[in-house]
Amino acid sequence: MVEVQACYCAGAWIAVVVLAYTVIDAQLLEAQAPEYEGNSAQLLRHLDFGDKYQQLRLRRNRIVHLRCDQPAITVDQQWVSRQQLETEAQAAVKLMLAALFDAPGA
Repeated sequence: MVEVQACYCAGAWIAVVVLAYTVIDAQLLEAQAPEYEGNSAQLLRHLDFGDKYQQLRLRRNRIVHLRCDQPAITVDQQWVSRQQLETEAQAAVKLMLAALFDAPGA
């Protein structure tokens, strides 16, 4: 969470999205379902986490798993869409905090 906070304060919105989902995934695996052996998508469904979490997972995957023909984010978007990216980062942080404090319906 400290890295998420640092990235947020620096305005590294894409990093916030990636790290926020990583924190969620780690929290779920360590605290809520330590014996679970399915993938992240299955884990979210298994624990009744809603569509917003699945959307965040998909966004994170698109960012992390590069597809040159369809980039998840471009350099131009990094500069032109700062407000939209900040809003997206804020939503990711809210989901992360809800997952950490056991309120998946956020």
